[in-house]
Amino acid sequence: MSELDSLAPQRAPTNSRPLLGMTVLAVEDSRYASEALRLMCLRSGARIRRADCLRSARRHLQVYRPSVVIIDLGLPDGPGAELIEELDRVSPRVGVIIATSGDATAEDAALKAGADGFLLKPIESLGTFQQQILRHLPADRRPNGPYAITDEVISPDPLAYRDDLEHVLNLLDGGHDAPVLAYISQFLSGVAHSVSDGAMVQAATKIAGETGADAVAPMVALIEKRLQTRLAI
Repeated sequence: MSELDSLAPQRAPTNSRPLLGMTVLAVEDSRYASEALRLMCLRSGARIRRADCLRSARRHLQVYRPSVVIIDLGLPDGPGAELIEELDRVSPRVGVIIATSGDATAEDAALKAGADGFLLKPIESLGTFQQQILRHLPADRRPNGPYAITDEVISPDPLAYRDDLEHVLNLLDGGHDAPVLAYISQFLSGVAHSVSDGAMVQAATKIAGETGADAVAPMVALIEKRLQTRLAI
């Protein structure tokens, strides 16, 4: 590797910034979820890099050694559990591996694959985010002494949701076959749930197992309406 993050933090963590000196690699295809993680890292003192698929994550990991890797279990080019298994076997191992999903039942499989912890989407609590990472770090990488557990709720810019909706339309330009629609269904229903867009969750769920442009027409119309009204939901 040509550039590695040191196993020891460059700057010691503090009570107010408990992840100071660490680098987080977020393997996440949603811009909205990625923005939430970016804000949480910023509040916590950590640097963040993003990969939106398994292939991109593997390229990052050939060059950089993050302190923490947060992996979405549903990625466009395969299950995140594959990457978790790979990282769990590598020596030296990444310090902390955290899985994320909007499906609470996926936690057991993620932990069996080698994840240290699990974050259920939507990830909104800064305190929960920090605790999930800190509890798996060696004692010498945690803040000295007691630190406050914040109850701050992180709310990403709604424009990040707009980016995710536009991403779905771009995916549909490539076709309407079953694998594409299956991915869009789980991706969009998860993102829409995070922003409490119930109508979009229903529209995205309905296309699971379907094929063809007619099957997605109601969902596309709803996406276009959201984009035209600047997401006034």
